[in-house]
Amino acid sequence: MAGHNKWSKVKHIKARVDAIKGKVFSKCAHEIAIAARDGGGDPTLNHRLRAAIDSAKAVSMPKDNIERAIKKGTGELGGEAIQEVSYEGYGADGVAFIIEAATDNLNRTAADIRSIFTKNGGSVATPGSVSYQFDRKGEIRISAEGIGEDRILEAAILAGADEVISDEEEHTILTAPTELAAVAGKLRDAGCELLSEKLVSIPQTTTLVRNEHRAREVIKLYELLDDYADTMNVFTNFEVADEVLELLEA
Repeated sequence: MAGHNKWSKVKHIKARVDAIKGKVFSKCAHEIAIAARDGGGDPTLNHRLRAAIDSAKAVSMPKDNIERAIKKGTGELGGEAIQEVSYEGYGADGVAFIIEAATDNLNRTAADIRSIFTKNGGSVATPGSVSYQFDRKGEIRISAEGIGEDRILEAAILAGADEVISDEEEHTILTAPTELAAVAGKLRDAGCELLSEKLVSIPQTTTLVRNEHRAREVIKLYELLDDYADTMNVFTNFEVADEVLELLEA
């Protein structure tokens, strides 16, 4: 999440295309497995697991896949345990990236992430050298269909949210990290159907890319990192100038 210009719209379109192709299922499975590992396999007692299952259902992930991911997390399926890990790096023009991954092989994933960066004009950074440029927030997404901006704004304020950003397709509600579960619960109680609920990293400032070649480089790097099998989330601080984005879309 790096602002809300046309590139942000492109990222959300990519996410929907990935969902249609089933690519997003692996991300959902990782999140479900991690949640089940940390808090047990009962979603009524494990809020993170409930949120992960809700997000999986929102992209039509099959029930069998969800159940398999829960069993993977609780160890019922055996094999190596899933671990959470994050990586930081820079792309062209000093664009910052944070990658959150889930893996059963830390050495493999670290090598793969490093390879993606180095082959695409970037470099892996030391832990903490990128993340300090981002703020951690809770993020809730709700479809705009049937729910007007005024209604969701009122509901979000009453629930304790910090900010609401709306467009024609979605309402994005931001909270303090520690308040995510409470705000999400109150919105559910108010009759809102949540598309997703997770912690995100939002850049404090953005880097505007005005060169077409550089824009292609950073977008390709973003897409390769996002498409990597072990990736759960990619956060970046770049925006593409509108006139450059029009050239890329031509």
